[in-house]
Amino acid sequence: MAGALTDLLGEVLVAADGEEVAVSALAARGVSLLKLWNKYRVSNIPSLIFIDASSGKVVCRNGLLVIRDDPEGLEFPWGPKPFSEVVAGPLLRNNGQTLDSSALEGSHVGVYFSAHWCPPCRSLTRVLVESYRKIKEAGQKFEILFVSADRSEDSFKQYFSEMPWVAVPYADEARRSRLNRLYGIQGIPTLIVLDAKGEVITRQGRVEVLNDVECREFPWHPKPVLELTDSNAVQLNEGPCLVLFVDSEDDGESEAAKQLIQPIAEKIIAKYKAKEEEAPLLFFVAGEDDMTDSLRDYTNLPEAAPLLTILDMSARAKYVMDVEEITPEIVEAFVSDFLADKLKPEPI
Repeated sequence: MAGALTDLLGEVLVAADGEEVAVSALAARGVSLLKLWNKYRVSNIPSLIFIDASSGKVVCRNGLLVIRDDPEGLEFPWGPKPFSEVVAGPLLRNNGQTLDSSALEGSHVGVYFSAHWCPPCRSLTRVLVESYRKIKEAGQKFEILFVSADRSEDSFKQYFSEMPWVAVPYADEARRSRLNRLYGIQGIPTLIVLDAKGEVITRQGRVEVLNDVECREFPWHPKPVLELTDSNAVQLNEGPCLVLFVDSEDDGESEAAKQLIQPIAEKIIAKYKAKEEEAPLLFFVAGEDDMTDSLRDYTNLPEAAPLLTILDMSARAKYVMDVEEITPEIVEAFVSDFLADKLKPEPI
């Protein structure tokens, strides 16, 4: 892992005071290199993230696109811009009509990064078309903006012909790239849901659409605690996740577990939101099904229920609390010790 981080970060960092610091020396200074992966949600390399040294806040997640698009640094310091500014310009409908991006103002917007060559994208698009129609028929102000990752304009046109919403013109590669940069897109399909002011409601639109096919919970404000399902299990790869395994054959057990964890999750989320940072943990309750069984097998967890764990797939590490009764005090202490690096990981 340290070797991969050296590849990611380079041999030398420059500290805020101008001092050069060898990456290999960071560990000796008590800095956990793995925390950099988790803090900035790095899922692949090479990855280049620009950070404001004075505040520690992320300026841009897709630094590699910045270097490609602005090699002379004319747009430095590459800070985030409002959605309305980045998207500004003509948009297309699949019948060839154009409209100005100002038509999106006042609506919730789903920014959909997708491509015809990607099988999961095509599967999601079929579901998303139905969701879009249901939301519109319910009288909600909602639009979807397709940002293509297709490899040719012909593929774009073929794929877009299936979509009842609007798209950034394929030929406008610069605008498509700026939208990728704005949201730090690392993979497709990705659906970012924005409120009427252009602020992000959720980056997990794909999961929300698949979990809520009737669109009853639109516009899908994030829940502090999720029930682990086939469709949202992909989030286990995005960073450390607290997973409480319960006996789902006991009526109400899953809901009781959610209620137990939720105040702790809300407190953690609020604390980091106040610092304009992403929470360092996601929170799940897992019942008994084939997917959960596969997860237990993959991570070599005991069959006990309840079982409190923190799983960090990127680090291939797990932290396990196997006690007869899970209480709020136990969960809070477990989370606090994890965040303070007081827990000893076991390998996955």
